[in-house]
Amino acid sequence: MRKTAIFGAAALALAFATAAAAQGAAASGDASAATPPSAASGAAASSAPSASPSPVTTGQPVKDKTGATIGKVAAVKTEADGKTVATIQMGADTFAVDTAALAVDKGAAVINATQAEIKGMMKK
Repeated sequence: MRKTAIFGAAALALAFATAAAAQGAAASGDASAATPPSAASGAAASSAPSASPSPVTTGQPVKDKTGATIGKVAAVKTEADGKTVATIQMGADTFAVDTAALAVDKGAAVINATQAEIKGMMKK
């Protein structure tokens, strides 16, 4: 079963919601607020300065926010509107996600969701 655009939009919204929450806590000076690791919160939420983000490439392993390997990047394509989308193969399922919602950490693409959350979104 192939899931694409719906999950991509959901993953992107999840990544940006986490980024906004982390930035809001930092701006308010709330040191007790839990800030997710930058690798798991997506490229947009990275709190560490970076010269240039590592690109998502075909063949990279994909890890969820817990650090578990859940699949691999099957393809990376640039759409007509200029947005770059990665097709993720997770077992027998595939889904597409905007590469802006993925971080690259130690050679793996990291998505800000657990495998269970992803499977739950794919059922919808």
